[in-house]
Amino acid sequence: MNSAAPPDEVRLDKWLWAARFFKTRRLAVEAITGGKIQVNGQRAKPGHGIRAGTRLSIHKDTFAWDLEVLAVSNQRRPAGEAALLYREDESSVLRRQDLLRRRREAGPVDTTGERPTKRDRRQIQRFTSAD
Repeated sequence: MNSAAPPDEVRLDKWLWAARFFKTRRLAVEAITGGKIQVNGQRAKPGHGIRAGTRLSIHKDTFAWDLEVLAVSNQRRPAGEAALLYREDESSVLRRQDLLRRRREAGPVDTTGERPTKRDRRQIQRFTSAD
């Protein structure tokens, strides 16, 4: 087999890592086993084979992607090349953009109800004891 030829099928965890949805394959495996990734509407295992034309649903934190696999790769490439591995549904793009817009409008999170950390206490002491 020629090593330069692209593979027909690649493991799900490896594809998610190569497409830059997760920083490591271990994080991809944890998401898959946690039910955050669906392949053609079904839960899958990390070793499930992915081919071009496969539909994926990815949930990570509060974000969600619905996409179609266009190509497979078992090698992690730059982000520009990784984006060519899939096509995201228009509704998925709009949902994510709406979520980001609402987060920006909400502003910073208020953490005044929390106790100060050791670092915060030191800064308060420096500020109040300053001459």
